[in-house]
Amino acid sequence: MALNSGRIYRNASSNRVSGNPFRFRYFAGFLTIAVSLFIAVSFLSTASSGPADLKFGFSDSSSGSESGSLRRTILALKSDPLKPRLDQIRKQAEDHRGLALAYASYARKLKLENSKLVRIFADLSQNYTNLVSKPIYRALFDSDSSSVDESVLRRYEKEVKERIKLTRQVIAEAKESFDNQLKIHKLKDTIFALNEQLTKSKKQGAFSSLIAAKSIPKSLHCLALRLMEERIAHPEKYNDEENPPKPEIEDPKLYHYAIFSDNVIAASVVVNSAVKNTKEPWKHVFHVVTDKMNLGAMQVMFKIRDYSGAHIEVKAVEDYKFLNSSYVPVLKQLESSKLQQFYFENKLENATKDTTNMKFRNPKYLSILNHLRFYLPEMYPKLHKILFLDDDIVVQRDLTGLWKIDMDGKVNGAVETCFGSFHRYAQYMNFSHPLIKARFSPKACAWAYGMNFFDLDAWRREKCTEEYHYWQNLNENRTLWKLGTLPPGLITYYSTTKPLDKSWHVLGLGYNPSISMDEINNAAVIHFNGNMKPWLDIAITQFRPLWTKYVDYENEYVQTCNFGR
Repeated sequence: MALNSGRIYRNASSNRVSGNPFRFRYFAGFLTIAVSLFIAVSFLSTASSGPADLKFGFSDSSSGSESGSLRRTILALKSDPLKPRLDQIRKQAEDHRGLALAYASYARKLKLENSKLVRIFADLSQNYTNLVSKPIYRALFDSDSSSVDESVLRRYEKEVKERIKLTRQVIAEAKESFDNQLKIHKLKDTIFALNEQLTKSKKQGAFSSLIAAKSIPKSLHCLALRLMEERIAHPEKYNDEENPPKPEIEDPKLYHYAIFSDNVIAASVVVNSAVKNTKEPWKHVFHVVTDKMNLGAMQVMFKIRDYSGAHIEVKAVEDYKFLNSSYVPVLKQLESSKLQQFYFENKLENATKDTTNMKFRNPKYLSILNHLRFYLPEMYPKLHKILFLDDDIVVQRDLTGLWKIDMDGKVNGAVETCFGSFHRYAQYMNFSHPLIKARFSPKACAWAYGMNFFDLDAWRREKCTEEYHYWQNLNENRTLWKLGTLPPGLITYYSTTKPLDKSWHVLGLGYNPSISMDEINNAAVIHFNGNMKPWLDIAITQFRPLWTKYVDYENEYVQTCNFGR
């Protein structure tokens, strides 16, 4: 009975189980999902615990990087939804801070209103930095913070918006200033560029003017060639070497003039104007000295015309044998390779570097013809007084009155040119040099070459030629003055110059068109000093007739070469 009942129970149980197969399968599936979720959660918890627990055979740096990336992902999933809003606000603040710094930098560049805007923009930028540094907001940017305090965020957002509003307002107000300053800046750049161009043009213009002034006009070149042709064709008519000199040439009782020139027409105008304005031409002796190349032309020019009985001597520099490099410092200096390079390698880019002293690069300033004026006592040993005349002057009055002036023992009679601070010794010499500073006054009044009356006896007594040699030798490297003959003349006759009345000698007709005609008409001698010589096309129009009226247009050679009036 019992056995039967147990069998009946097992059979019943078997029937229940086999009768519910779907219930068993549902239970097994649920159990599998639960186990999977448990494993996944366990894995994530392990991963978030730190990189030290996840090595898996990788290197430390690799596992650290992957763990950090995974951690950020998890934190992003866990972060407060206010975090993106905070990041956006912070980005806006940083952008406007950078904008304020950019405007501050630009304002600093433009130098706006004594840097007022620079300070304003710098303060705005600093305000953004100070805002983030406040303790109350520092927690917002703490990387370990998992949540954001909304009230603090709102307060932070409010302050950021206030600063952004202020920044935009300041930028809007400063925009006009920036625009104006930008225009001013561009205008300054334009003015600077134009000024550079103007300076360059002035230098090139000065150089071109110098070339025009020192070039030989075609008519003058033609005249020299025609006269030389005549000299070669008829040597017997013009050769005075075999004839003894006329006694009048060395007679100290007559009025003697010294003219040193290589310009045939200019020298003839000086002599012609002096002769026409003197009362007794036969008492006047003109000593014309030129170079060997122009000697023949000069001889013909003064031989074919009778100058109302005036006596004219024409010689070449080479006829004065004592004028050699062993005695004359200028000739010795011309042998220097540096000096030759300075003068004769006179290219445009080098010549225009110093516009003010460009003219002193002209080789004529070391020409012996230009320095003969320092050797008058030796050239004319029997004379007591002599009047030196440049070849760019015109005589308008009888000059014999100069021989009646009491020279008070002085050597040089000249017209002073200083007025105010102009034409003082400081403009002609280097007073930073100790020798110049010790011997001369920078405020001493300068005088003019062109018409100078020399007492040759006083010259010999004062040993002026020796004084000239001393200073010329010291200036071999051009450290005392910038070449030319006026600075050494000012030095040589520093305390031995007799000032003459200004009506004896009026200067500036070669560069100053504003000289009054009354002053010119009252002058005994007018001087075309400057680049605009009267025989050039660039001569000052209103002054040119003062010179051309003494040109001998009846001369057949002058006519042949088409000298204009």
